[in-house]
Amino acid sequence: MTTAPDALIITRRDVRRSMKPSDYLEAVEQAFRATAAGKAFSPHPMHIPVPRGGFHAKGASISLNNDYVAVKINGNFPANPAEHGLPTIQGAIVLADGINGALLAILDSIEVTLRRTAAASALAAKLLARPDSTTLLICGCGEQGRAHVEAIREVLPIEHCLLWDLDHDRAGQLAVEMDCNVAMDLESAARSADVIAACTPAREPYLYPGIISPGTFIAAVGADNPDKSEISPRLMAAATVVTDITAQCSTMGDLHHAIEAGDMTEADVRAELAEVLVGAGMGRTSPEEIIIFDSTGIGLQDVAAAAAIYKRCIGDPAVQPVALSAP
Repeated sequence: MTTAPDALIITRRDVRRSMKPSDYLEAVEQAFRATAAGKAFSPHPMHIPVPRGGFHAKGASISLNNDYVAVKINGNFPANPAEHGLPTIQGAIVLADGINGALLAILDSIEVTLRRTAAASALAAKLLARPDSTTLLICGCGEQGRAHVEAIREVLPIEHCLLWDLDHDRAGQLAVEMDCNVAMDLESAARSADVIAACTPAREPYLYPGIISPGTFIAAVGADNPDKSEISPRLMAAATVVTDITAQCSTMGDLHHAIEAGDMTEADVRAELAEVLVGAGMGRTSPEEIIIFDSTGIGLQDVAAAAAIYKRCIGDPAVQPVALSAP
């Protein structure tokens, strides 16, 4: 009997060393192209609510040069930074060989989740925002906000970056670190923005039609479970909506709330991002069109990113294999 390969234990430090924002963009684009080609599968995620937060489990398979399967379980506890000094999101990704089931790696999921989410928003911005977009507004100045500044600056000619957060001190700190400006007034900042990334844990919408200018692109990132909401149903209905996966967004994204309010149906979604990427779905049709990318986060992004990280870490002396399957 052939012995299974030793698995890699890949820490957050290892992940940071191995990938740049552009590497995540490439991995996420591969994931959506594989989806369009029928070479990837991502079932509906599992959500486990608990009193102070929740867990979700997301999995997917993908066929690239090799076949991979990954399952991620993340805890999401918004009060962690203030109350415990811990990250809001923590978890692990299990990466396996899609041909024989062998365990390949266990990866810390914090950095992967941050970066693949921001990369999906950047890919959507590249495809759906006006190419001359120069003003970016980030709503929510946690780690996801930071990742979005870096990712979107990679794909658009951003000259002005505004940061808004209920915690003005946190916005100020990130503004200094990222060479941005603090937006004290959300409404005026939203009206001036060409691109908005909504990255908050809000449970009530704070973006609505009256404060969004024609032509704006919005990456709606925060509503990654059924209880969260950032975009008002009226704004969803008034805009063009593109999803990461429509079936998932209809149960846990801002699309879910618009459907529940009776303002939209799944049929009102223009396309999924994979369809826009390969030309099977329509993207922007005019400079005045408001487009919302409803991003609930899918396992395909995790498996593509984890596979890219794994390949970079093979043979890295700082990443030691562990014989987890040893008798």
